[in-house]
Amino acid sequence: MSIRLGYGTNGLTDLRLDDALALLADLGYEGVGLTLDHMHLDPLAPGLGERTAAVARRLGELGLDVTVETGARYVLDPRRKHGPSLLDPDPRARARRTELLVTAVRVAADLGAHAVHCFSGITPAGLDDDTAWKLLGEALEPVLDAASQSGVPLAIEPEPGHLLATLADFHRLRAQLGDPEPLGLTLDIGHCQCLEPLPPAECVRAAAPWLRHVQIEDMRRGVHEHLPFGDGEIDFPPVLAALDATGYRGLTVVELPRHSHAGPEQARRSMEFLRPLGTGAASPLKGVQP
Repeated sequence: MSIRLGYGTNGLTDLRLDDALALLADLGYEGVGLTLDHMHLDPLAPGLGERTAAVARRLGELGLDVTVETGARYVLDPRRKHGPSLLDPDPRARARRTELLVTAVRVAADLGAHAVHCFSGITPAGLDDDTAWKLLGEALEPVLDAASQSGVPLAIEPEPGHLLATLADFHRLRAQLGDPEPLGLTLDIGHCQCLEPLPPAECVRAAAPWLRHVQIEDMRRGVHEHLPFGDGEIDFPPVLAALDATGYRGLTVVELPRHSHAGPEQARRSMEFLRPLGTGAASPLKGVQP
């Protein structure tokens, strides 16, 4: 198989970015899912261009590829998790999220990233479904324009509890916007286990034409909790085989944002679990509780 593994910096928030990148390179990861946040390449602080150039140089020195992720919890609002979203009733607030995503696209282009990840956000109370979808499409238009100009695709993630929660919702947005070329999909394997009607391997096959980014972790049916490998219910060999068969060659990024307190150890154990599966061998951690 040719699965290219990365690890998300949102699971390494107790480390300086340079230390996190060095750790991942030492562990054998081929890339990093870089969440733009106050501790890791703050998108709102001065000197973003110079700091981005320094990160690009370091990625090159370490031989790491990168995708840019935008799921930082409090980067725009210190009191509202993921606020404001693309669905915020206040147009000025929505514009702040759109502006952040446009900035992320520009950072991604400067880093040579293969995609920019985003999600819709939760539908605010009192906002009807049709209006929410309209607001989402309008808020994404400048981001898709920037993605088209930069050549870096936007990969929106179906997120449990959000307006855009499933693969069917992704296709609704794609059709609503006229199937724009820069719009792709972030497929989270755990989310497939959590709520999709198809098994995760079937989700991979169904999503193949639109895959631009992949996140991976263990999960249980009906429970949106990102788990270390072996703690959930996913049968990973068929998933990785299906992913390999699609021809997707972007990063497959381990997503354990709630395990940052043990980030270095989780990064090591995740690699030890996944690497043998990518070569067809039995995983040394199969069934072991991290």
